[in-house]
Amino acid sequence: MYSRQQASQLKQEFWTAFGQYMAPVTSSENESVNWINYRTGQKNIFFRMHADNRQTYIGIELTHQDPTARQFYFTQLKKWKNLLEEFTGEAWTWQAEASDELEKRISRIFIHMNGVSVMNKSDWPKIISFLKPRIIALDAFWTQIKEALKS
Repeated sequence: MYSRQQASQLKQEFWTAFGQYMAPVTSSENESVNWINYRTGQKNIFFRMHADNRQTYIGIELTHQDPTARQFYFTQLKKWKNLLEEFTGEAWTWQAEASDELEKRISRIFIHMNGVSVMNKSDWPKIISFLKPRIIALDAFWTQIKEALKS
């Protein structure tokens, strides 16, 4: 069992390693990008990656406080569901109503992998192999739709 400080340090080591691993990878527009803190350029729309002692997760989260605005963007993104699946090569889970870890109401589109632990360094290659192609695919997807979503 890890102390809270040890667990936090191990997670920080993982995200540092992931960031270093992804640093040479450019965006679909051939630009340098901070993959861990990917900027969509759209307020209240985030790409989230998470890894804990049971699973890893990647997704798009809509955090608009106004439920009508959140639903509007969720509906707009759903119009491009087939394109997302084309870029990722898989079906993702779509949740119009969900809660984040702080119990804030959000909408999200995500995929996760169970049975891996960020606390186990031998799982890190599996976690990286899960996250890398999906964050790259999200970037390519976002490049295709972001202008249409803004309008």
